[in-house]
Amino acid sequence: MKSILTLLCLFVCSVALSSDVESLAVNMDELEWSPPGGGNGFPVGVRTATQGYDPISEGRTYYAMFPAGSHFDLHWHTHDEYVVVVAGAPIIRLGDQDHHLAVGSYVVIPGKLNHSWTVPEGEEDAVILVRRAGPADFHFVKD
Repeated sequence: MKSILTLLCLFVCSVALSSDVESLAVNMDELEWSPPGGGNGFPVGVRTATQGYDPISEGRTYYAMFPAGSHFDLHWHTHDEYVVVVAGAPIIRLGDQDHHLAVGSYVVIPGKLNHSWTVPEGEEDAVILVRRAGPADFHFVKD
């Protein structure tokens, strides 16, 4: 558990600091989750909880919860994305390679790399902490 907390601290501390940044300490059980959404390529039932916004890069830091049995279709973003798994055991496809993740896993998704997420049926919901290096954009890849 200590290594997970250390990893999360390093992850959050990597966000560019500026005089406009306010302090924040939040427990996962205190997160203000969005209503379930999804569809059209996004995992059905996905919920998010924004934690910060970098006014310089316009990137967000947020938690995303993917329900068990959900799938995030193959897509890419213009900007790099950095992810820590904080709950569950999702599978991420990076390019043409699948990676089975566990709590504490760290993922770097370079901009323009095709990737998708799957949370197997019967597993617990997956929660990831995401930091974007720029504004969010989603470009779904057609089969």
